[in-house]
Amino acid sequence: MNFSNQFIGKELFPNKTDVNSDNNLSINGFDLTKLAEKYQTPLYVYDEDTIVSTIKDFQNSFKSELETSIISYSTKAFSNPYLLKVLNENDMYIDVVTGGELAIAKFVEFPSSRINFHGNNKSIDELKEALDYGIKHITIDSFNEIQNLKKITEELNVIQDVMIRVSPSVDPKTHLLTTTGILDSKFGFSIETGDAEKAIYELTKIKNLNLVGLHFHLGSPIFEVQPYTEAIEYVYSFASDMKNTYNFQMKKFSPGGGFAIGYTTEKKPLVIREYAKAICDSIKKSAKKYKFPIPIVILEPGRALIGRSGVSIYKIGSIKSIPAVRNYISIDGGMGDNIRHALYGSEYSVFSVSKINSKKKMTKATIAGKFCESGDILAKDVYIPDPEINDLLVLPSSGAYNLAMSSNYNMQVRPAVIIITKGETKIIKRRETYKDLLSTSLL
Repeated sequence: MNFSNQFIGKELFPNKTDVNSDNNLSINGFDLTKLAEKYQTPLYVYDEDTIVSTIKDFQNSFKSELETSIISYSTKAFSNPYLLKVLNENDMYIDVVTGGELAIAKFVEFPSSRINFHGNNKSIDELKEALDYGIKHITIDSFNEIQNLKKITEELNVIQDVMIRVSPSVDPKTHLLTTTGILDSKFGFSIETGDAEKAIYELTKIKNLNLVGLHFHLGSPIFEVQPYTEAIEYVYSFASDMKNTYNFQMKKFSPGGGFAIGYTTEKKPLVIREYAKAICDSIKKSAKKYKFPIPIVILEPGRALIGRSGVSIYKIGSIKSIPAVRNYISIDGGMGDNIRHALYGSEYSVFSVSKINSKKKMTKATIAGKFCESGDILAKDVYIPDPEINDLLVLPSSGAYNLAMSSNYNMQVRPAVIIITKGETKIIKRRETYKDLLSTSLL
């Protein structure tokens, strides 16, 4: 049989994704039709080789530009014990934003020296858990948090390294709901309003809190470097003022994350080294201009580190054609395992697992989920070759935020998650059962 392992959109998938001799999509030699048959659908498949190669790409790209660079994975994108084990084995740092994410890190004994605690409304209990575990530093996001940390550190008689999250009022032109660095945001201390300076002033009076640096995060996904360079210059200018006024020393600096990945064949992201060069050049230039030593620079990729390593596989259950209006292809998952389109209109390219190189007629269709909401859509107006009941569809770049924001809406069980590792497949999160749905209920 003649076949080609090349196909349009291959760059959206994990490394070593091919069309095999049976004309089925495969990842690292594993036929997706056979994986779907073995583990059932919906199914999430991650590839460990892709995760590790992306880690190395981030580490090498930024280290080559700035030796003080640290890569810290934002676990909010997808948190799982097995993934954190892989991150630890590859000398990664991590960020957590809740006690639950911290609990997973503690479960796998992730080194506390490589954990940063983010979040705009950390509870007192969460802060105590973080200090009890001895995490390296906490990024403060509110005045109330300053006072809570002051009280806790005094009670425990410890000195805690902290950074503050500032808002540089820079719009990265992402979706309104994923933009976080503008003035009108729940996150961070605004430089523009004077809150950031007030926070620094308060921290200078608290002996148990050691302010080591500044952090900002503009949003996600960001497809260009200009928002980073603009914000870095602005934040360094502010830091210079704080140095002159309060003798502030910026030992650590974080421009956050937000690096884009490809979701569709039409919109290509920058490669990691392009982000690295622009960001590191801007930091070196600003440090020199404002007479700061080069700080430890913390980069916080979430989506960009894990997104392309994962795909989701669904089975077609029904096809509805409305003449001159729309074709609906309904699959066995939807907004319960991937709310991104319903939440903020995210776009995907969608592929047929066994017909990717088909020469048959392409059908323009909307991929709909099985949940009882009109907004339960995964992709609008995509082209599927000769769709039929029981065909398998795959969405690439499903590794970030899909499962992290999943739910049991309509009492639907969440899918299994497997990882391809060392020539075998391993379940890293089993499919939920109806018993799981009832496990927290009391009668």
